[in-house]
Amino acid sequence: MSRPTTALVTGGAGLIGSHIVDLALARGWQVRVLDSLERQTHRRGKPPWVPDAAEFVAGDVRRRRDWERALDGVDVVFHEAAYGGYMPEIAKFIHVNSYGTALLLETIRDRNLPVRKVVLASSQAVYNEGAYRCPEHGRFYGTTREVARLARGDYAVHCPACDRPAEPVPTDEAAPMGGENVYAISKADQERLLVSWGRSTGIPTVALRYSCTYGPRQSLFNPYTGVIAIFCTRLVNGLPPVVYEDGRQSRDLVFVEDVARANLLVATDERADGRIFNVGTGRAAAIGNLARLLAAKLGAAVEPQLPGEFRPGEMRALISDIGRIGELGFRPEVTLEDGIDRYLAWVAEQGAVAEYFGAAERRLRRRQIVKRAASVEAPAAGANTAPVSSASPAVAPAVAPAASDAAGGTGGGGG
Repeated sequence: MSRPTTALVTGGAGLIGSHIVDLALARGWQVRVLDSLERQTHRRGKPPWVPDAAEFVAGDVRRRRDWERALDGVDVVFHEAAYGGYMPEIAKFIHVNSYGTALLLETIRDRNLPVRKVVLASSQAVYNEGAYRCPEHGRFYGTTREVARLARGDYAVHCPACDRPAEPVPTDEAAPMGGENVYAISKADQERLLVSWGRSTGIPTVALRYSCTYGPRQSLFNPYTGVIAIFCTRLVNGLPPVVYEDGRQSRDLVFVEDVARANLLVATDERADGRIFNVGTGRAAAIGNLARLLAAKLGAAVEPQLPGEFRPGEMRALISDIGRIGELGFRPEVTLEDGIDRYLAWVAEQGAVAEYFGAAERRLRRRQIVKRAASVEAPAAGANTAPVSSASPAVAPAVAPAASDAAGGTGGGGG
């Protein structure tokens, strides 16, 4: 009788990693978790959803000895641990994401470990921009928007032939990789390291470019990442969600359980070996309307605040083309409405919720990560390129604000 597959899930206490842990255990795998419990995300230490059935290794991906302990006897690695979001550090992004991945790959190779596959959490952030269509000149891949144009309040992606604003369309894996912020650069580093290492060692590798992932267990403490979580912490503290640009920018929002299913799929399907896949829903949500939908569901009679600010290097729109992973049988199962309801139900169980983004955004402004446009055009009703239904009935507030941490300020989110 063959022994069960043993998986290592780095970042296994986090949003995506913990759901991979649950799914792997449910399929009869043995699971080990490597997690440093970064305080920015895990302010209260090891979370209660880390199951006793999984072996927990407290360690840091930047330490070789921690990798050596964690990789012992492992068949499949799900490398989810990462430093993410719009945090102002530069060196830490590269140290955790790029260097940490290099140490993983080097340890497997140099110690000749019998790892059978490595699955990497990459990101849609590796793209310069999404794909677009001009009515006259057809489909093209967008390029990073010029800061000078953003500063004038011109947020659209323009056709390179006629300069007319273009409409976003699904972005496939052939879109050019770039990286105009340090997080994107580090994720592109991870992909390139993984692909080249896999070719040289012959060990199968897969990179999954996640769309914006949300769901239960998304940290309510980290004010730098997770637009739905950021908006919720603002709303339950009586503060308006702050939306960058004009609110018409859009993202593909995918529920965490669908992302976990994608990971187990590529880990067990040889057709995925050596390949890169988008993971999303193939549908986009306009961020301004997302803020309104959350306010309605939380019973908050408040409109989002649009201060006319932007983040250089951020995409305007991203709709994931999931045709490639669809060929393996992947289909997203959770709709945005249902996923938000499940997330809000989880948030309601967490007790008092503090608001951290106001102070964080002031820090980002000081470091020029958030900039103000000279002028901004207010979005017209229904003018979003990717609407989210705002007709959901309001319900009673699902969560309570924290008594002492409901700081004011002009915090927010939007990407």
